[in-house]
Formats: sequence, C-alpha cells, structure tokens
Amino acid sequence: MMKNDHNFMKMALDLAETAKGKTNPNPVVGAILVKDGVIVGSGLHRKAGEPHAEVHAFNMAGDHAKGATLYVTLEPCSHYGKTPPCANLVKDSGVKRVVVAAKDPNPAVAGKGINIIKEAGIEVEVGVLEEEAKKLNERFMHNMITQTPFVVSKVAMTLDGKIAAYTGHSQWITGEEARKEVHYLRNEVDAILVGVGTVLADNPKLTTRLDQPAKNPIRIILDSELRTPLDSNVADSSEAQTIILTSLDEEDEKAADFKEKGVQIIQVPYRSGKMDLQAALKRLYEEGITDILLEGGSEVNASFMRERLIQKYIVYIAPKILGGKSSFTPFRGEDVETVDEAVQLTFESVEKVGEDLKVYAYPSK
Repeated sequence: MMKNDHNFMKMALDLAETAKGKTNPNPVVGAILVKDGVIVGSGLHRKAGEPHAEVHAFNMAGDHAKGATLYVTLEPCSHYGKTPPCANLVKDSGVKRVVVAAKDPNPAVAGKGINIIKEAGIEVEVGVLEEEAKKLNERFMHNMITQTPFVVSKVAMTLDGKIAAYTGHSQWITGEEARKEVHYLRNEVDAILVGVGTVLADNPKLTTRLDQPAKNPIRIILDSELRTPLDSNVADSSEAQTIILTSLDEEDEKAADFKEKGVQIIQVPYRSGKMDLQAALKRLYEEGITDILLEGGSEVNASFMRERLIQKYIVYIAPKILGGKSSFTPFRGEDVETVDEAVQLTFESVEKVGEDLKVYAYPSK
C-alpha cells in the first residue's frame, strides 16, 4: 500500500457520498485518477442508467490516464447492464495500478471485475478503507445479500423515552433542526412506511419539504383491513405514489376504490395472525424499493424490531421529560419476560442537532 492511498481513497469516498439517495438501485461510487501525485481525473455515478464513476474519470483524464493509478470505491463492474462493463474500460485504459476499496457483493460481479483487471497485467490493491466503503453502500450491500430493502428506523423521543402523550399528541417532540433533518432522510430513501394508525391519527402527507429540489419517496401504509380514508392525504397520488399493504384481495371492492385514485394495493400473506413482514419486504423489493424509512407508530416499530427487520436505528432525543404511565414509547408490542430478550444494539455515534441529540445504532452481529 502506498503512502497516499488512504488520502486519495477518502477523496473518492467523499465524492461518492454526494450522490447518496440518487443512484438507487445502484451503489454510490467515486473514482479518482492520480498521476505523479496529481489528480488528473475524477467522477462519480450520479444516477442509475447514467455512466459509471470510472467513465467520467477517464473522460476527464484523457491521455493522462496512461500510467496513472485509479482509486475506485467499489469493484469495477464486469457485466453488461444499462451500461458496458467498467472492468473492460479499466483493462484497456493504460493505467498501471488500481486501488479498490471494497469488492462488489453483486453475484454478477463478485470478484470478476478485479480478475479481469489483474489478468491484463495491472497491479490491483483491494481493501483500502474497506469498512468505510461498505458503510457508505450499506443499503446496496444489504440488497445484494438479502434481496430485501434496507430498513432504517427513525424515532424522535423525549429523554425518558416517550414519543407522544397518552392522548397521542406528539407535536413537537424535537426541535426545528432535527425535524428538518428528517426531510433530508426522506430525500435519500425510496420509501417511507407507517401503519394505518398513524394515518388515522395524524393524516400525514409523508412528503419531502426542503428549500431545494427534492424527491418524494413512495408512501407505504400497513393496513390489513383498508381503513385508510379515501380522502386522506396519502390517498392523493398527485404528489407521491402510495402503496397499501393489506390482507384483502386486490379485487376487493375497497381496493378498487383506492386503485381508481392511483393507489397500488398489494396483498400480503398472514402468519400466526400477523402480516408476514418478511414476505412484504421481499415483495416491495420486487417492486424496485431498495430502502425504507420506518416512521411508523410504536406497534409497527415493535413488529419490525422483534422480527429483526431493522438494519439501522436513528434516534433523536429531545431535552424533555414527559413522564406518565400511559405515554407512548417508540416500541410497544408484546412484553418480554427478561432483559435477556432485548434486541442488542451497538452505538456507532452520537451528535448534537440543534437542541437535540442524534444517536446512530446498528443491531449487534
């Protein structure tokens, strides 16, 4: 490993991160070409279907690519998709060395791109800032391994772990800055998921509100009996697409009314009297949804948590104490008998957002 490999790979990772949420279902990728210590080309994958990061970097470098070192955050692809394989481009580029942060878990690639480059006689180094690269593409890595969406649970609660008063009133637990961050999160994901209880209580729009151009994610409603009002905000498809997951047949009379309004109805099987969430996630992935922001109520949150279907927790903690025996907590559901039955998490980081704290946590492996 050369002295500056970390520095240049960090630049490539920072470049890739600027496209987060824009490339789904593809990964975010950054590439930098360096010759004699000078960056001669750089690029990132901006959007699915558009040229990959390596293509932009080589186009910028031109003839300067010959004899250069390529730093790329994910293994160059080796298969034909919407774009030609980047491994062939690298092989024919004249670079003398390639530094790869992480291998691609996609079975269509999975080391094949690296082998193509090595067989061309080019030196290849793999694993520089590998963990950082995997974390940046945690959604894509999860998709490739499980064929299900990456689920992020977002919770806003008081210091004593309450998300609402016993009446259900919850506006506003956190401060303005934390609430604005949530819209940046919505801008990055394919979909938001809530239960019908949230729809009935709050009639939310579940759209993204930012000062800059933003996308509205697909709204997913868990509603076994189709209790969502036809005049609710989520039933209005003019701003954002809505999918309702239900136990009812798609040809049910209620379902027909929703379909007339442009709402997609997906029937999900039930297991032990409950919606089969694993089956629901697989079906949503088939619909092209690669990540979901879980903004459900405490019962929905608990269902996903207990079935180990949450891959990441983002918890905002407000400097407030609500108290009370009947106030709502983030995860209700069925009681457990001992602390041993708790879902064990690992705290990754804690930071201040305005007046609130933000905690990132992952399920322990």
